[in-house]
Amino acid sequence: MTQFSRRSFLAASMATAAAGKALCGAAGAAEGIPGFDQTKTDYDRTKTWKPFSDRKVRVGIVGHGVCQFGLAFDIQNHPNVELVAVSDLFPDRCADMAKIAKCKKTYPSLEEMVKDDSIEAIYCATDAPSHAKHAVLCMEHGKHVATAVPAFRGDIDDAEQLLECCRKHKGLVYAMFETSRFHDDLYAMEKLYAADVFGRLVYSEGEYCHPHSLGAPTLGSYKNWRENGCPMWYPTHATAYYVGVTHKSFVDVSCQGTALFDKSKRVPNGIGNIFNSEVGLFRTAEGGISRMIICASQGEYLEAGRVRGEYAGFNQTFVGDATGKKRYNEALKNGLQLQKYALPPGVQPGGHGGSHGYLGDDFIDSILRGRKPAVDVIDALNMTVPGYYAHLSSMKDGETMKIPQYSL
Repeated sequence: MTQFSRRSFLAASMATAAAGKALCGAAGAAEGIPGFDQTKTDYDRTKTWKPFSDRKVRVGIVGHGVCQFGLAFDIQNHPNVELVAVSDLFPDRCADMAKIAKCKKTYPSLEEMVKDDSIEAIYCATDAPSHAKHAVLCMEHGKHVATAVPAFRGDIDDAEQLLECCRKHKGLVYAMFETSRFHDDLYAMEKLYAADVFGRLVYSEGEYCHPHSLGAPTLGSYKNWRENGCPMWYPTHATAYYVGVTHKSFVDVSCQGTALFDKSKRVPNGIGNIFNSEVGLFRTAEGGISRMIICASQGEYLEAGRVRGEYAGFNQTFVGDATGKKRYNEALKNGLQLQKYALPPGVQPGGHGGSHGYLGDDFIDSILRGRKPAVDVIDALNMTVPGYYAHLSSMKDGETMKIPQYSL
């Protein structure tokens, strides 16, 4: 039986690793931030990238802050992209962004960029609380749009407004750049689930563990947005390990939070939150259970997950009973590809498990083909909204909360 294992995940060429280091070097401020150094990835090296079209999508990119995420996805280097303009609210950052991207045109803000009729699509690597509002602004000006994660942060009304905008502008692509979606293992899980190898998922887990030393300053953020929230408002690296695998939703949640053990040091932040870690137990739309962790305590950095189904499971490698193994072998025999595909020339896999380049390429390809992106608005909301209700549950000592269900 062909084995798709951890060994294949960790097999990466020296060229890919070098390219990833170069990307981090170019990012400057992003060096040393967990996630950006995860450059090892696996893909099918027997097949080269073939262009679907010779058309170049005219793109604008916004955001060159602490993580310098705007240029991290190699959109500016995609052979089907013409980078028209870049933007950042801070003039020095905007100038640096333009220099790195070799882009002559700049705008002082997204609000100015959207007025440029020559731009077809915009990637917004802006502050998290603005993601939904910025996506709506772009679409209202007739632009395809991608944003960094999460889809919204803090204001549940933003979720409804984003969905209504996508309903109104069905001819435009909306994408959320959730990095876990193109982790090697999740990519394989999604393919296996779609081929009905697992059966229904009985249990799944997702973990986003970002260690933060006590007393150390948090990462900088525009208007200090990182300091005024809660763990479950940034859940998508974890929740992708169910939603990104199945393209289904969570229906309810019971969540608990943990605060500093020294009660005298528990100082509520701007939204009244004292929790630095939250763990949610979610009921899924197919009747299973998911445990999702957003954790800031010490230990290894994790963006990880695993699934257990009726016939098989996946935890870095495939394991199944007789039925599961039979389904697995039949799927492979019928041509199921579990490795990621080759990227276009000039586009590197990048950080966060070699996902950056794939998200950028997927956004451009979805525009060219007129198809849904890897994380469309429904998946984006199904990854993000459950965290909002999980935190409400944690504030009520684990009371079960119903989660809204979305459709276009």
